[in-house]
Amino acid sequence: MSFFIKVLLVGVGGFVGAGLRFAISQFVNKKYSLNLPVATLIVNLVGSFLLGFLIGSEVTEPIYLLCGVGLMGSFTTFSTFKLEGIQLHIKKRWKVLILYNVVSYGGGILLAFIGFGIGQFYF
Repeated sequence: MSFFIKVLLVGVGGFVGAGLRFAISQFVNKKYSLNLPVATLIVNLVGSFLLGFLIGSEVTEPIYLLCGVGLMGSFTTFSTFKLEGIQLHIKKRWKVLILYNVVSYGGGILLAFIGFGIGQFYF
């Protein structure tokens, strides 16, 4: 597979993933007004599970580039997660900050592991 095709696959996946993240964030933020940054938490946890599933399924390189690197890479958002953590710190919302970090890191690792296991089991 040529380098151009690889870049194209990542780009197309990235375009779709960024659009999905934006749509989900808009929907969640309009529907729910919680102290916890729920939209970012949802996309990061779902993305962790799906990436674990892809890896566990041992998908082909084109599918991995399109869905794993492109789609999941742009769907999940480490930078927004960190920014929201800083904002919670500045506002001195310590309990929410700790909960957000524990659920994000712990839940992300757990869901990636579960996704990996399911991917291996079914494929």
